[in-house]
Amino acid sequence: MEKTWRWFGKKDRITLAQLKQIGVEGIVTALHDVPLGQVWPREKIRELREYIESFGMRWSVVESLPVVETIKYGGPDRDAQIEVYKESLRNLSAEGIHTICYNFMPVLDWARTDLTHPNPNGSTNLYFNYAEFAYFDIYILKRPGAREEWAAFSFPAGVGDGRNVLEEADALAATMTPEKDHKLVENIVIKTQGFVSGNFSEDDAAPVQKFREFLALYKGIGKKELRANMKYFLEAIMPTCREYGMNMCVHPDDPPIEVLGLPRIVRTEEDIRWFLDAVPDPHNGLTFCAGSLSAGAYNDVLDLARKFAPRTHFVHLRSCHIFPNGDFTEASHLGGRANLVELCRIFEAANPALPMRVDHGLTFTDAPGGIFDESSHGHNSGYTLLGRMFAMGQVQGILAAVDKELGIEYKQPGFFD
Repeated sequence: MEKTWRWFGKKDRITLAQLKQIGVEGIVTALHDVPLGQVWPREKIRELREYIESFGMRWSVVESLPVVETIKYGGPDRDAQIEVYKESLRNLSAEGIHTICYNFMPVLDWARTDLTHPNPNGSTNLYFNYAEFAYFDIYILKRPGAREEWAAFSFPAGVGDGRNVLEEADALAATMTPEKDHKLVENIVIKTQGFVSGNFSEDDAAPVQKFREFLALYKGIGKKELRANMKYFLEAIMPTCREYGMNMCVHPDDPPIEVLGLPRIVRTEEDIRWFLDAVPDPHNGLTFCAGSLSAGAYNDVLDLARKFAPRTHFVHLRSCHIFPNGDFTEASHLGGRANLVELCRIFEAANPALPMRVDHGLTFTDAPGGIFDESSHGHNSGYTLLGRMFAMGQVQGILAAVDKELGIEYKQPGFFD
């Protein structure tokens, strides 16, 4: 597979010169300076593409060309926003960029409750604690109906047996402080959302109230309605995708559970099969995020890969570990539920040119300011240099071995090829 890397533009502290040296072939990025709902100008696309190419790499995948909320909940201006989206697709195609990773998650993109959870080896990782998330929902967000929903919440069979998340959230309330509340809001709303969706930023004075306002837009929108809105969007853009050769690949819901009363429609095999069959066009495809899918105990990740490899346009290679109580964390790229070795076999056999990127790496720690300490590097959560570089090395080793098995010539970029 093509070895790519998510890069956040020229303001990213990780440089393209560094990425070239560690074997990155393609860049996954976006026009982060274009406001939500505006056309991506061709000249801006060209300037960034040429900048990437000047370092000997290519702009492989757009992640993301955001689908604004009005398209997701079916607002009165969704047709106008779809036309904006189509124009951006045309401009990207004109500059030779043809793969678009997007999501159809209402309001909340990927969610974690702890961004620096300690691992036994001293590094830190992203972590999802159900009790803390329920506490946020009930006591901070104060969402109507939240308590009743968490009272009825149950884990898949064999996970979290006997656990009562509502009781844990209530017990947690007795230990929380304003400082801990603020940290939880930062983790759930700001630091995981601001650089992804554009709905929130570090400068928001009242992020919780803003969050409530976004949730209110989805009043009356359930799974059936959200599915209909996704189908409407895809059917509207598919003629443009066919004409200009654009591959759309939706990212699975992360985590793959219903959260905050919002429907989630890309989390199981049935969900994936539904949206692929609803719009049966080869340009309508999947971003196979092994991490998101492996966070759902009900998902057989390898089975999903075998079934949906023909409609997969982009792969995120990461893996999650689910604890016996149901909480989950990012795992080593050689561990967890996803089995990246076998996934590489599946996708290399299906399409050796498929772009893939490692994701949500470890954060290495050391004495503050030490060469091995990433805690103060200013990276976006889950997107460290050393942690992802370590993961990239692991995956490159996997690919070299798998390619040898399959009789595919493996070349390490930058080494005399």
